[in-house]
Amino acid sequence: MEKDRGCGLATRNQRLAAIHSLARFIGLHSPEHLEWTGQIASIEFKKVARPLLGYLEKDELDALLKAPDQRTVQGRRDYAVLLFLYNSGARADEVAHVQIGDLDLGIVSSRDGSSVVLRGKGNKLRRCPLWPRTVDELRPLIDRRAASQHVFLNRRGQPLTRYGVYAVVERYAARVARKLPPLAKKRVSPHTIRHTTATHLLRAGVDINTIRAWLGHVSLCTTNVYAEVDLEMKAKALVKCEIKNGKPKEPWRKNPGLMEFLRTL
Repeated sequence: MEKDRGCGLATRNQRLAAIHSLARFIGLHSPEHLEWTGQIASIEFKKVARPLLGYLEKDELDALLKAPDQRTVQGRRDYAVLLFLYNSGARADEVAHVQIGDLDLGIVSSRDGSSVVLRGKGNKLRRCPLWPRTVDELRPLIDRRAASQHVFLNRRGQPLTRYGVYAVVERYAARVARKLPPLAKKRVSPHTIRHTTATHLLRAGVDINTIRAWLGHVSLCTTNVYAEVDLEMKAKALVKCEIKNGKPKEPWRKNPGLMEFLRTL
């Protein structure tokens, strides 16, 4: 598969997993093939390097949010979708299924602790706070509509699908990439904005467990990848241990927490 068809290691491992599963099934129902199933099971998976998570810098995200023409109905909806993605860190499918009844936009103003309930993987629910700016964009979209209706609709008045959310992000990312060449090298998707939310929260000093709850991760190990990918925080750690005039700037060798973090650099 790798040499003749040009498939990557991930594809090769996926096909091997299916063959392993078939071999186990045959071994359970056909004992005479146990030797063959053992030979198949001995074929090992190849290690695949984990790709770095992509995220947007603040200027790139600001340019993406400014891309929709808010003088049009579609432009205002697209801007609300992009802002909601960044505010909530939601997956594309979660955004597509948000209903008006899931929103709590405050009774008097947009500063009354507004929030949204998101349905994540496994139908797990989590509540995410909304910025006043996000609330101000959502109010016109849901005005005089039933609580059972979806928040984001397409031009035909039907619920926006996850593919529609992808199309919104990719359309404006391609438009912004013409003005910001570095953005053209990145693959921008709703999940990229989700990574951006986590990275910016981490830079703002939000603890990793809060970010885990914000994104709806089951395991803290999943959220820890953002601490590994953020170059800005690594640079700050390096400044603390920078050696000047032959002496460390900080007594970093006596700090076990910093030593452990430096091992991941």
